[in-house]
Amino acid sequence: MIEVTLIPVDSSMISAIGYDADSQTLFAEFATTDKIYAYEEVEQEIFEELQQANSVGGYFRANVLRCYGDWQVRRNRDLKW
Repeated sequence: MIEVTLIPVDSSMISAIGYDADSQTLFAEFATTDKIYAYEEVEQEIFEELQQANSVGGYFRANVLRCYGDWQVRRNRDLKW
């Protein structure tokens, strides 16, 4: 199980993001569904740029979505926060 802090972001697409540096896993909680997805082998630089992006959703679509392997996180089983 990975322990990660989800950080709220200002986006209509994503409500919160988190990152585990040891496993290079980016977590994104989607605003419309409240589902959390994990993205594998994401460089820390990508996570930092996502945090600072003027448009979190736009940056996410261009640089994360369909660029990395992903899976839906099962709350309290795959992720603890």
